Amino acid sequence: MLLYETGFLLAPNLSEEETEKIINQMVEVVSQREGRLVRQERWGKRRLAYSIERFDEASYVFFHYEGRPDIPVELERRFKQSEAVLRYLTLKKDTKGPLRRKKKKEPGAEEKAAPAAEAPEARSGVAAGPAVPESQEVK
Repeated sequence: MLLYETGFLLAPNLSEEETEKIINQMVEVVSQREGRLVRQERWGKRRLAYSIERFDEASYVFFHYEGRPDIPVELERRFKQSEAVLRYLTLKKDTKGPLRRKKKKEPGAEEKAAPAAEAPEARSGVAAGPAVPESQEVK
């Protein structure tokens, strides 16, 4: 089973009963498709960053659930059919844990590595710089 998070915005002009009805319909979709609702978050009405369909605020709802890939497909199909849903987004969560990032090299690390690379050449008798003829040696 895969983990998903679906967030959707509902129009602010809906009554509490209508909002509850839509949310319960979406919860039923998850349970009908043999999914398991892990957590449900209702943030209530929040101000939007930009207006959507002439609304400046919307009710935010988030579902965290696990199930087969057909669950988010069905939820999104129903979101498209409902005029009350302004926006929606589904994310597939990573079950392996947090991402591990590569460590950045320190700016001085390259300079420290450069002298170490030149050291074997100095031991072997090969000059690191341009060759200077013996006649022009500085005494």
